[in-house]
Amino acid sequence: MIEEKKIYEIPEFDGGNIPVTEAAKIMKKDQQFIRQGMILGILPIGTVFKKEGSNQYDYYISPKLFWEYTGHIYNSKVD
Repeated sequence: MIEEKKIYEIPEFDGGNIPVTEAAKIMKKDQQFIRQGMILGILPIGTVFKKEGSNQYDYYISPKLFWEYTGHIYNSKVD
């Protein structure tokens, strides 16, 4: 039996950020799910860090990592 090779094309990404609100809407989860999942390292869709001297976190959700995790192609001009 000859095994067929599958070829996947990787979409182009502009490197922009997906807002937490949009990621939550796309995944049908609340924003806190996204934030806590990223803080705890359970959601591998970007980077989160706390600024020195601040109580607030900054979130960067990578369109490419989000696509790899969810299969959704985020387009900031459309979504």
